[in-house]
Amino acid sequence: MVAQPNLPDFGKNIDFWQERVDLAAAFRWTARLNLHEAVANHFSLSVNEDGTQFLMNPNQVHFARIRASDLLHLDANDPDTLAMPGAPDPTAWGLHGSIHRRCPHARCAMHVHSIFATVLASLADSNLPPIDQNTAIFYNRYVIDDHYGGLAFEEEGERCAAQFSDPSKKVMIMGNHGVMIIGSSVADTFNRLYYFERAAETYIRALQTGQKLRVLSHEIAEKAAREMDDYPAQADQHLSELKAILDSEGSDYAD
Repeated sequence: MVAQPNLPDFGKNIDFWQERVDLAAAFRWTARLNLHEAVANHFSLSVNEDGTQFLMNPNQVHFARIRASDLLHLDANDPDTLAMPGAPDPTAWGLHGSIHRRCPHARCAMHVHSIFATVLASLADSNLPPIDQNTAIFYNRYVIDDHYGGLAFEEEGERCAAQFSDPSKKVMIMGNHGVMIIGSSVADTFNRLYYFERAAETYIRALQTGQKLRVLSHEIAEKAAREMDDYPAQADQHLSELKAILDSEGSDYAD
């Protein structure tokens, strides 16, 4: 068995155990799908009513090794967080701390540099036209940030968080950077992350053909997006199935 990293005790406890297990499963599956960026990306999940206390991955630990008990329990309003032993990655703190201070509707936030979403974010026009069902479900439900200002330390994190002022926009295409997905739970957010990467892949591969795109009408694209918004329990079942697979393989994600 591979030894776990010697992580500090900062924020470790057994509170919010189910939330920890769900988030750990999302880390493991993100690594399996190669949507992560080595040890550089980060997920967070609010655990109090106003959303300012949250769980987040420990600094510089690979997604494929993160366990429920490893997750840090942080307070977005604590200015001394980065000075404490076992502090989180400063860019993760800058971005996620800002989101959880500014956006109580963002209960969960997932930031990755996944390949196709990042290609989309690198185009001069980063819009995602509705050319199939997966792209259509994001119609009018994303915001494009085209003012990349460098690594997401606190000032840049605050600027990015301000892009989520409209609760209907749950995807931020971070120009020249990657993607940030928010949602009401781990299941809701991971499901959106998964399908956004699939949608971006479809669009990028369609562009590669050089052929004219078959773009859906505003009415049909909006209808598809509304229908997915209201689709019953799909996200919860998606995460449940992923945890069942991990459990059947003897994974230690829930330790």
